[in-house]
Parts: sequence; C-alpha cells; structure tokens
Amino acid sequence: MRIASITLHWPRTVDSGVGKKLDRQIKIWQAGGHEARLFMHTSRYTFLSALVPAEVIPYNLAGTARTELNRIAAAKQLVQAVENYHPDVIYIRLAMYVYPVHRLANISPLVGETNTNDLTQHEELGKVYALYNRLTRGFLLHRLDGLVAVSHELANAPAFSKYRKPTCVIANGIDLESFEPLPAPSNSKPRLAFIGNPGYLWHGVDKLVALARLIPEINLDIIGYDELPGVEALPENLHLHGYLSAVEYKKILAGADVAISSLGLHRIGLGEASPLKSRECLALGLPLVLAYVDTNLHDLDADFLLRIPNKEDNIQTHAQAIRDFAYRMKGRRVDRGLITSIDQVAKERERIRFFEEIITSRS
Repeated sequence: MRIASITLHWPRTVDSGVGKKLDRQIKIWQAGGHEARLFMHTSRYTFLSALVPAEVIPYNLAGTARTELNRIAAAKQLVQAVENYHPDVIYIRLAMYVYPVHRLANISPLVGETNTNDLTQHEELGKVYALYNRLTRGFLLHRLDGLVAVSHELANAPAFSKYRKPTCVIANGIDLESFEPLPAPSNSKPRLAFIGNPGYLWHGVDKLVALARLIPEINLDIIGYDELPGVEALPENLHLHGYLSAVEYKKILAGADVAISSLGLHRIGLGEASPLKSRECLALGLPLVLAYVDTNLHDLDADFLLRIPNKEDNIQTHAQAIRDFAYRMKGRRVDRGLITSIDQVAKERERIRFFEEIITSRS
C-alpha cells in the first residue's frame, strides 16, 4: 500500500508531539512493508532541519490577505504533489479548510483524522475565522471516505457524525520502546511539571498559578511558556522554562515527581482526550494528574494516576488531593506494564486495517 500523509498549515518539528506522531507513523507503516510519505503544507520555517522528514510545501506569512493567497497557492502545489505520488490512500490531519484540498478526494480514497472539535476550538481565533470554518469545513468532510477520531466523544459528536462516514476510534499513541523511563528524583519537596505550548485555552496554565499559590509546599515547573499573560507576579514556587528541545525538557522532567496534563478541556467543550505530551510523560515514568477521560486509560485502576474533575474550579476543589498525590508519588515511577494500551505500534496496525477497508469499499 502507498500512503500519503498530509498535515496542513503548521511546521511539524522533531520536538513537537504532533511531529513525533507523524514521523513515527510513517516509520511504522514503512516497517510493515508499506510505502509512505509525509506532505507538509506549512508557513515557511527558518530551520528546515528542525522539521520531521517530509515533502515540505511552504508559504510566506505576509499580512492576512496575502498570507491566505499564499496558503492557497501552496495548497494547490500540495494537491499536485500528492497526485504525482499516486497513493493508494490519503490520510489527512483535519484542519481549517484551504482551497483546493477537497480535490484530494479525486486522487484516491481520502481518510481524515480529527483531533478536536473544530467548531468550538476555532472560536478562539475570532469571529471571522470561526465563521469561515463553519462555512467551509463541509467542503472536505463531505468528500471523506472515512474518518479516524482520537476519542469516542469526537466520533459521536454531531459536528462529525452528521456526515455519516465510516469511523474508527484510535487514540493518540506513543512508541514506548523509544522512551527510557527516568529514575525517580530524591526531592525533599515534590516537584510537579507541565509541558505545553502557549496560546491553547484548554491547557489551563492559569490554573497552575492558582495551584502553586494554594500549595506552597510543592514546586511547579512549566515548560513551553516564557510568560503567563495576565499574571504580574508569579508565586515563588512556580518556574517558567520557555521553549525547550526534547533533550532540554527531559532534564526538567527528570527532576519531577509528577506530571500534570491539560486542566481546561471543558473550555473547548471536550471531556475525553489522549494528549501526546501526557503520554510522553507516562512513557518517561512520571505519575500523572488527569482532568479528563483518557480514551485508553479510563478503566485503568492504578495509583500513579490521579483523576480530578474536568471543571473550571477543579484546582480549587482538588488542590489538597494533588498535594497528597505528589507526596505519595515521591520516589515512585509508572509501572510500564500497565500502560501498554498507549503504545503506537498496535494503533498503527489498526489504522492500516481501516485503510484497507476504505480502499476495498471504494473499489
């Protein structure tokens, strides 16, 4: 099978969770005897060596109107590049529609992957882009031959189910074999760590400030943020580390007793997820605070997971529980044998089976 994998709009770097997932998918498919190539439609990125291996189709950012024209021109090149590749199936990570990506459906069976409810998430981009998304998303969704959702919640959401496409639920996974668990630190005072990227409402980083203030007897490291908008004075026990490479942020995680996952998925109307950074923390051995239903781990009864409500006041109501969990986890690491459900290799086998079904149904 020849597979064309597509990502739109964003540079996918070797240190990003999405970049790692896309790159590992290609490698697993190839190891299984398939031919596969990643096509990256992206705003121009200065450091090409930092991108995952792909056929990169870049466009320049140059003001709103010109940028959109550049984005369209690059999308046309993308469609042509994929057509020249002659794939048996096309797998596209769904994002805001750009003309003329719907034409991919004319090339070969087209399968989309949804990682979020774009109707709620894109509200953050302002009224113009939110309206544009609502008016144009159907151009591509109507033409899909199949849909992969990373959660049951998304698979059943009217935003996608109304299109009545064959759907398979495959949560985000991580290559467990490529991660060596970190030894547990010997902290007198527990350290908690969060890793993410600025600009995402559902991360709930503002809640981490409240947590640090409510529990002065812990230390809290935030990776990926140079500053926290609207916060004038950080608590003394909260430390910002800005953007770090994988090598650098693993040094911070090595000193952590516990990792904290996204705390504000309720802000974009979601209650179920499988964040890649959280999976990476688990693969590195860090116990985890979860504020949502994890698609793979929801029925796992393990003391290295602390589940708190997916609500706006979850820190106020569960700060003490987080404090007690952090102290219990001092000197502890995750039991690798209990988290095999998040391994990506098995997930890619399932994805390939779904591709085969879609190809057969269209032939």
